[in-house]
Amino acid sequence: MPLFKDDQILIIAPGSQTTLAQLGIPESLTPAQLRVRSRMFASGTADKWEPFKVRPKESTANGDGAKDEPRPDKEPEFYEDQDTEAGAVWPMKEGRIVNWSCFFGLLEYVYNRLGPGFHTPIFLVGQPCWTVKDHQHITQYVFEKFRPPAFSIVDSALCSMWAHKDLTNACVVDIGFEKADITAITDFCIHIASRQIAVPNCGGDAFTQRLYQLLAAKKFTRDMCEQLKKNAICEILPPGVPVPGSGEEGAEQVTNPAAAASTGATGSGPGHRNTAAALGQAPLGPGLGTENDGTKENEDNEGVLDIANIVASGNYKELIAKKDAEKAAKSKAGKGADAAAAAKPSRMRNAEREHATFMYSDNALLDALKDKNLSSQQMADAHAAVDEGRKQTASEKQATMEASGATSQAVAANGNAPTAVSGLRPGAAPSREIEVGTERFLAASGGAIDRIADAIQRAISGVEDVAKRGELWDNLVVVGNGAKIRGFRDALMAAIHSRYIISPSSATIFTSELPSNLTTPMGTGAQTPQPQLGPHGGPLMPGPSSNVNPLLLAATTQHLQPPGSQTPGAHGIHQQQNLHSSHGQTPTSVRYTKVGEYFPEWKDAGFDEAFFLGAQVACRVIFVVDAGQNKCFMTRSDYNELGPAGISEFAL
Repeated sequence: MPLFKDDQILIIAPGSQTTLAQLGIPESLTPAQLRVRSRMFASGTADKWEPFKVRPKESTANGDGAKDEPRPDKEPEFYEDQDTEAGAVWPMKEGRIVNWSCFFGLLEYVYNRLGPGFHTPIFLVGQPCWTVKDHQHITQYVFEKFRPPAFSIVDSALCSMWAHKDLTNACVVDIGFEKADITAITDFCIHIASRQIAVPNCGGDAFTQRLYQLLAAKKFTRDMCEQLKKNAICEILPPGVPVPGSGEEGAEQVTNPAAAASTGATGSGPGHRNTAAALGQAPLGPGLGTENDGTKENEDNEGVLDIANIVASGNYKELIAKKDAEKAAKSKAGKGADAAAAAKPSRMRNAEREHATFMYSDNALLDALKDKNLSSQQMADAHAAVDEGRKQTASEKQATMEASGATSQAVAANGNAPTAVSGLRPGAAPSREIEVGTERFLAASGGAIDRIADAIQRAISGVEDVAKRGELWDNLVVVGNGAKIRGFRDALMAAIHSRYIISPSSATIFTSELPSNLTTPMGTGAQTPQPQLGPHGGPLMPGPSSNVNPLLLAATTQHLQPPGSQTPGAHGIHQQQNLHSSHGQTPTSVRYTKVGEYFPEWKDAGFDEAFFLGAQVACRVIFVVDAGQNKCFMTRSDYNELGPAGISEFAL
């Protein structure tokens, strides 16, 4: 019989911006039931924290709109402002715990919010940057404060990999708020030496900062840029797609000249073959799917008559008259279609529009209005002043009327609690429409994606088992809310292809330059010329030139050179002769790993938080199936015997 049941397990996943939690594991694994902001507010007592900002409630207004004078015998009233973040303390920064008292207050709030029973084990999803001392400090607090029967801390990278079926080797790319963590995992073991932990200026905030740099001259604030980044109009355009209004042609850039010379592909990997079908042009034919497939006439040959058939038939006058009538009818129908198309408003894609608009919620203004302790009528007037001039649709006007009625009823029932009008829910920030230009396509122009691609290459290249590197490149797992920006995954894949991938077809560019006594190199690299050998198999003599192809040598050793170094000459080749083995440094393919289709709730919500899905899988295995046989969690008796330092013996 298992020690614990599914409905008894408490999962907590602290994050720098959002903390996820859930009590119990449902039969069909679902996204987190509880989502809270990872910030707390200081209370009047030392080392005590509140989850929301506490504000004094204003006095009730008289019938003439004036406030009642406060009475000395009446105690002041307070309310929790659940929307504001003014004065908030964030206990975690770039995944690191910077305020332990606030962090423990956050854990206590989440624990009390879910209200677990006495026999409830706790599973904590740990950040990659947490040290052994951090694990011990958390273990001591959890056992001393909550007294659970069992406790376990598991790295978030392992949880992310467990969310994907049948994966034993993977490279997990976790894009957070202010950082990125890249972890290479082989045989369920994390490679600590090559791990890229908390890489700065690579998270979602880097895209916000870049938008702010581009739009600061147009009086945009950081909050505006943050909301713009989360909007659908903010997009990272695919490679080769020009920014609207730039005047550039939309032809795809050639990122792999070797593949372009040999196969016509503009880059390595699938989707780069520059054929007529890829460009949207049907082949000439004849045959099915061609321009001359027998099902439609060729517009270029319109009006050209088959003279031989007309003369042979003998009724050429009737055929010519029939042909003219068909041509006149077709021309008339075409003019009608052109007029209808001109009358119908065109719907351009976002990537084709130079300007677009989005609705901005002014949270800073709302906080300022609340701090002034305005009455409900003054708050409504301020909201109306902000929203004045914004064109509302019919549905928004209807929502405004309904909200106004609901607001009046709420004021009558609750006194002068802060409310909002103009189609906004009570307490919501005023909103207005803001126009933005092509800057919305340049969020990734600050180099964040290139830094992530470099970190991935360093993490995988540091794996000692060269045979596993190819599988790591083929199993990229991208998680994190910082990767939600539209077009991020395509841009990251394009950066990896342009920087690190080498296609087997690229051997053609080197063939014409190889010495005649060498055979054509194969795609596996087995016949790559050895740098330490001369043209006849002897030692390479120092000198300004060599029979070793410099292009092939540069392609297979480019990542072994220190930054800023040039292609080595004869002396450099001799010094680096033992640094390269096959294509361990240069992959031939890169792919993202997909999560299975058997999680319908996750399919609708997205897999950006797949580490929480993997945490549920891990909890079911270690607490229910394994039941402590392999020491995957620490029990209370273990803690009493070993103390907080014993948590290292129970890690996965």
